[in-house]
This record gives sequence, structure tokens and C-alpha cells, in this order.
Amino acid sequence: MAIGSKELASSELDTFEDERLVDELKKAKEELFNLRFQSATGQLESHGRLRAVKRDIARIYTVIRERELGIRPTPVPAEATPAKAEKKTAAKSRAKKAAPEATEAEADTTAASNEENAEAK
Repeated sequence: MAIGSKELASSELDTFEDERLVDELKKAKEELFNLRFQSATGQLESHGRLRAVKRDIARIYTVIRERELGIRPTPVPAEATPAKAEKKTAAKSRAKKAAPEATEAEADTTAASNEENAEAK
């Protein structure tokens, strides 16, 4: 990669999640808009930057499309996966603990209303 952003090398893009790629694409498009505006008003100092940003945009689109086609693997965040699993497990255990308490409360309410119904008859 002779021209382009050093931070958006294709090896770097491989490590980005889909959301981050979309964010980088949005930033690059905004930068391209600003560079074109500067060029039209005669304020642009570095014309090579236009070309570099266009290539960055093309590179991001390529990575996104290759992931859609299954050519390039989508990275799975190593830290987020166990955390999500732990959260789901914790939520399930909380639900199981809450369920017996709710059942006992419902049973008490049902027993009280049955007694009231029996007294009324």
C-alpha cells in the first residue's frame, strides 16, 4: 500500500468489527466531502490526500463486501464473547432464583383467596 492512511491498512481492517468499519467509512466519506469542498474553494493544500481518502473508502467497501461473500472472515471479539456468555448465565440464574419466590407468593395469595371464598359460601 503505497498511498493511503497508515491506520487503514488492509491488515488493520481485518481486525475491525462490522460496526467499526461502518464508522470508519462514514469518517472517510466526511473527510472526502471536506477535501472536495476545499478543492472547489481553492483552499486545498494536499491534492494527494483526495486520492488517499478515495482509496481508503474503496478498501473499506472491499472488506465489507468480502465479508458478505464469506471470502474474508469476520473477527469475533475475544473479550466480548465470554462477557456476553457470563451475562446470559447470570441473568438466567437470577430468573431461576426469582421464579420460586414468585411461585411461593402466588401460592400464598391463592390460598388466602380460597379461604375467603370458603368463608363466603
